Amino acid sequence: MKSVNTSSAATSHPIPQEAFDWYDEYAHGIIDRRTFMRRLATLTAAGLSLSVLTSALMPNYAEAEQVSFNDPDIKASYSTFTSPKGHGEGKGYLVVPAKIIAEPNRTAPTVLVIHENRGLNPYVKDVARRLAKQGFIAFAPDALYPLGGYPGNDDEGRAMQRSMDKAKLEQDFIAAANFIKSHTLSSGKLGAVGFCFGGYIVNMLAATMPTELDAAVPYYGTPAAEALRPNVKGPIMLQFGGLDERVNATWPDYEKTLKANKANYIAHTYPGVNHGFHNDSTGRYAPKEAELSWTRTIAFFNKHLG
Repeated sequence: MKSVNTSSAATSHPIPQEAFDWYDEYAHGIIDRRTFMRRLATLTAAGLSLSVLTSALMPNYAEAEQVSFNDPDIKASYSTFTSPKGHGEGKGYLVVPAKIIAEPNRTAPTVLVIHENRGLNPYVKDVARRLAKQGFIAFAPDALYPLGGYPGNDDEGRAMQRSMDKAKLEQDFIAAANFIKSHTLSSGKLGAVGFCFGGYIVNMLAATMPTELDAAVPYYGTPAAEALRPNVKGPIMLQFGGLDERVNATWPDYEKTLKANKANYIAHTYPGVNHGFHNDSTGRYAPKEAELSWTRTIAFFNKHLG
């Protein structure tokens, strides 16, 4: 039984890897909550209580704020955009560097920030603020806006997103990408970064709008539909957790296509870390690897977005 230490759990016992694997299955709808909790209960004999296990695995968004929405270097607001091929209208969290607003006629490159499979939660909003601190205009759409927006609860948000039409959701993100690329403060350069479901959406955007997307960074995301993959040209930088068997199983075939495309790509796999390792609100968070991956992401955007 392989185990992973986590600072989120106030215990001297490491969290068994099985718990992280089961959480991944639960988070992606492979098993239901009852099955997930029943499996966790089998680990209590190892000296772990259910409360310790769930506190380590479930998000604690109070731990995820690295940049305050009151930070003087940024200005955060919300903007709506039209999505005629999707749900008609979308809404997202827009974060602009304060210096861009302060100086007339100044522009900046834009980055679309795409959430996981549960709506625009506080972690992803913080990622948008982190990008704005680095000088990018960040826009994080909420896929759940047509249903009233992120409900403040990941379980409910996950169920809401699962109920939505996938094709319309994809069109909403395409519309969001076009919206932020053409923003009045945009330099015309567009990047995209996404996590889990958002990683899939980044791969999809790289395949459906390869000439409009100037830099793509999918974190632990599955590739676009097979018929679309030959369109991917990059630049694209893919980030994987070494223990993420579900997503990593899709990479060999995807890489073959990227090589055949002569795509401009680079892939990083971080050994010993789980799917979701960048998310600092859960026990899957791996600080060293998350920081390294983020440093690489910012450098990649600086290189390709100017």
